[in-house]
Amino acid sequence: MRKGLWRMVATAIAAAGMIAPAAAAQDAVPAVAASEPSTPPGPRIESAVQALAQDAAEYALQNGVALDEAMRRLRAQEESVAATDRIRQTYRDRLAGISIEHRPAYRIVVLLTGSDPVPDESIAAGGMQVPVVFKTGAAATGDAIVAAMRAHQAEIRAALPDAQGMGLDPRTGELVLLAGRSTTDADALRAEMAELTGVPVRIETVDRTDVNFEIEGGARVVGVDPRDGRRYACTTGFVVTDATRTGVVTAAHCPDTLTYFDPDGGETPLSFAGEWGARYQDVQVNVSPRAQRPFFYVDSSKTQVRTLTSWRNRTSTRAGDVVCHRGETTGYSCSQVRLTDFAPPRDLCGGPCEPTWVTVAGPHCRGGDSGGPIFNGTIAFGIVKGGSYAADGSCNFYYYMSTDFLPPGWSLLHGSSG
Repeated sequence: MRKGLWRMVATAIAAAGMIAPAAAAQDAVPAVAASEPSTPPGPRIESAVQALAQDAAEYALQNGVALDEAMRRLRAQEESVAATDRIRQTYRDRLAGISIEHRPAYRIVVLLTGSDPVPDESIAAGGMQVPVVFKTGAAATGDAIVAAMRAHQAEIRAALPDAQGMGLDPRTGELVLLAGRSTTDADALRAEMAELTGVPVRIETVDRTDVNFEIEGGARVVGVDPRDGRRYACTTGFVVTDATRTGVVTAAHCPDTLTYFDPDGGETPLSFAGEWGARYQDVQVNVSPRAQRPFFYVDSSKTQVRTLTSWRNRTSTRAGDVVCHRGETTGYSCSQVRLTDFAPPRDLCGGPCEPTWVTVAGPHCRGGDSGGPIFNGTIAFGIVKGGSYAADGSCNFYYYMSTDFLPPGWSLLHGSSG
């Protein structure tokens, strides 16, 4: 983030009495880090307003709007969820997808099958009126496209050996098949897959590789894999509880027994409670020896934390929603949800993956980010599983497991952010 914009954010918050004026002298917004497995020694706990301002500054840069407009839009994003859930239920038999548009103006687009028109409306959210535009003419509902993925995934993979995953695009109402550049005659293949599935198909041909994120590099939890004796590292996600114990979640493909390294160099062993890594899950729980609070760090030097206050259900997540993530390798960044029902390629889920993962546009993702938190403000969305790299090593997108799929008996620890 640019230094000048962060100074503007800090000054605006300080003027509202939220932080001391000295914070305006900081050079940059520190990276948002992962959940702390013990009460951190003296960090500044961000309020919900401060958390929103930090994420809004990223949004403002990416979308070319003023900071106050960015804050209104991010408030509207969360406050409009109940309304879009209502729309989803009302038009379930016709719904192809719901998406958020940011340019040329902020609005919600509802794509429906059939030709019967639906009047546009607006939603009061975030201190603004958000237009809701209904478009008709989609060839298949979103439910039909997800069902087609489940029914024909094996056949699609057989016909497309270098397939890099597939998912529903709620913006266009298409089944998107991601393929490598070695794919030939994409038009003929698209027609064949459309006939097979009975839904509209789009093939994106890009030189890419989809993987679970490697678990090496600088990270906050480290363990030894007994299979090869090597030392690996991951990023922790959110604090969880089973009503008796507290711990942290990370990715199931990380080592089982982990050691947490705090900002001062101290070490805390985290006991392995279990892992769930098949079909729609990639999550493990490691338990802390002492009770935890619902914090996750918001800067690379680990001097600021946010308090988790709530979570977003996967079925309420829309294409275009802005989410942020923190990984030990790439730090803090924000981007937009792309595909809402994604099935990662090959057997990355202990076998074929269910179309329950969510993709987020790059360019910030890298090995070592595995297990890191996906959030907006103080609201949890999920934890990072893997991503797609272009030929030059840059990040096309990453994908996450929704917190809907935390293991049975475990739930997010949450509280009030003030």
